[in-house]
Amino acid sequence: MATKIYTKTGDAGHTSLIGGTKVSKSHIRISAYGTVDELNAFIGLLNDQISDTHSREMLREIQDRLFTIGSSLACDPEKEIAMQIPDLKESDILLLEKEIDAMNEKLPEMKSFILPGGHVAVSTAHICRTICRRAERIIVELDSMQPPGQPLIVKYVNRLSDYLFVLARYLGQLLGVEEVKWVARK
Repeated sequence: MATKIYTKTGDAGHTSLIGGTKVSKSHIRISAYGTVDELNAFIGLLNDQISDTHSREMLREIQDRLFTIGSSLACDPEKEIAMQIPDLKESDILLLEKEIDAMNEKLPEMKSFILPGGHVAVSTAHICRTICRRAERIIVELDSMQPPGQPLIVKYVNRLSDYLFVLARYLGQLLGVEEVKWVARK
């Protein structure tokens, strides 16, 4: 028989961090890794909408890194945990930068602000970008409350939002969709 998905332990509004510490489901640490999980789900949705093999492989790699980040954020920083959680590495950030640069080489210079839209994949990439920015703000707030912080996580999530912005533009180009330029009202 399959294991039941529900445990009923969270019915009173509390959950456990990795390490066993019970916290409120409204705790900022839960918001941080919950937002990373939300981002991961939307990146999965984006991946389902595109056909470019390289971009799809890159998004799968990013999903793996986000799972690593979520696992790290789900740990009680004051407790030693028995399980081995993979580490984020500086090379993960360098990979994002390399991908951003490669896509930017193929894109026209951006001469105005652009609005999300034009194709569902482009809009979904922008949704991913905004969720990524929210995750970054929450992680930075968490770090300010409970040092030592997670500078590599903050750096990765910051770079990921840049990647997602450029990816939205790149997907639009691959799809032959004109960018929706923002024109200020006069």
